Amino acid sequence: MTEQQHIFLAKSDVKAHDLEHKRKIAFNINKYNDSVVKGKQQFANLDYARKKAKNVKWKAIENLDHYLELFEKNFTAKGGKVIWAETTDDALQAILQICKEKNTKQVVKAKSMVTEEIHLNKFLADNGIESVETDLGEYIQQLDGEAPYHIVTPAMHKSKEDVARVFHEKLGTEPNLSPTEITMIARKNLREKYITAEVGVTGGNFLLADIGGVCVTENEGNGRLSTSFPKTQISIVGIEKMLPSVNDLHLFWPLLATFGTGQNVTVYNTIFTGPKKADETDGPEEMYVILLDNGRTNLLRKEVRESMYCIRCGSCLNACPVYKNIGGHAYGATYSGPIGSVITPHLLGMNEYKHMSYASSLCGNCTEVCPVKINIHEMLLENRGIAVADGLNEFSENMAWKFWKQAMLSRTLLNMGGQKIKNKVVNTVFKDSWAKHRSTLHFSDKTFNKMWKERK
Repeated sequence: MTEQQHIFLAKSDVKAHDLEHKRKIAFNINKYNDSVVKGKQQFANLDYARKKAKNVKWKAIENLDHYLELFEKNFTAKGGKVIWAETTDDALQAILQICKEKNTKQVVKAKSMVTEEIHLNKFLADNGIESVETDLGEYIQQLDGEAPYHIVTPAMHKSKEDVARVFHEKLGTEPNLSPTEITMIARKNLREKYITAEVGVTGGNFLLADIGGVCVTENEGNGRLSTSFPKTQISIVGIEKMLPSVNDLHLFWPLLATFGTGQNVTVYNTIFTGPKKADETDGPEEMYVILLDNGRTNLLRKEVRESMYCIRCGSCLNACPVYKNIGGHAYGATYSGPIGSVITPHLLGMNEYKHMSYASSLCGNCTEVCPVKINIHEMLLENRGIAVADGLNEFSENMAWKFWKQAMLSRTLLNMGGQKIKNKVVNTVFKDSWAKHRSTLHFSDKTFNKMWKERK
């Protein structure tokens, strides 16, 4: 058993039986589900919209090399600068170099899963640069010293009482503040940071090849503030976020909003095409886009290529029965839930993270709710096959499946052993998994096979 698998099982065991944790998640996901039902009503033909979106992403990924070069050409033509980062270290060193050139002591950062992936906050702190999360959910998580819990809603696992506690402990505020009071305190603290920060950092929901644009969608306005006041803007975007044209946004922005939060469209939708022009008053004087690979080209293998269509809406997490039981932190990776279980083994190594692909019931609900119709549950199964083909399973696991297969194919073997022997074997083998939190299993005196024969 690898270290990551051991951590995953330990955390899952705790969270799966934490009733208060499950209550909070159920409450927040139920609110999400109610909103999504309303959001879907904006589409005259939702199934057609999803199929069309999948075809657009297919086109983008099949011609990714062409569109990336086209993006660079169009973005640099408008005064922007493009940096290609093959690894995490490439991206971090590029950001550090920019910050040093600008004599940066403080960075404001809009919500970005890619910056979580490369652990940007810790890296900047180690180099004497303060990085401040400006999204309220991310700000709460940063204050509490935790990673985001969810792709879209970072503090989903916290109640309003939990957030009030964090503010009281970390900021010295009055205990038991209301959500409105908490928001106003965060707004006051963060607005001072916008004014004094030398660099603003964002992610990107989409890249637009035909105009050289970076799209950022948000609900709080913090993304625009993070890019308006600082003189330098850095956008770090995964190469899979590519769209062929700005004309595709009329489809993708509503889909992302509906499946992400249940809105018709998010409140602030911005397209950055470079630094501000001579006749513009707002925006950065310099803008950099870092195109991050960091293992993404590994996803181009045919078995899991569709995973690069993901628009990071988080709907598969909210639909997954496993995620709803163990939560986001148990996965031990930046990307959790079904889509995280598909891509993480290829981003960070199949040997250490193959277990994530087994954290699924393969019920198919993730595929059902995906706005771009990614066959997520089939790719989870493909990952399991890849792990077996690469010889990554332990000997004991392979033998267990071999015996199980033989038993399932033989009625005689299934009928062997009496009730007491079966009870003893099963309750001993699974004593640390099934029996730990449940009553022991008791087999019937007679199998269905035997009862059927007697009836005949």
